[in-house]
Amino acid sequence: MTKSTLHQPSPGLTTTLGTPVPQRRLPRYGFHRHTELLNGRMAMLGFIALLAAELKLGHGLLIWP
Repeated sequence: MTKSTLHQPSPGLTTTLGTPVPQRRLPRYGFHRHTELLNGRMAMLGFIALLAAELKLGHGLLIWP
């Protein structure tokens, strides 16, 4: 085989021994930036809705009767 027909790995993807470096895949579950932002936004909307309901009704919703 000639040198031009050999597969040349791209730099940065192999170790000094020439072995490939495994690529990490993103997990399908757990904490992610976009899910945490969405969760925070939904919590803020829920809090504002709770305050609006309490103002309209004139009493708190989180108290025991």
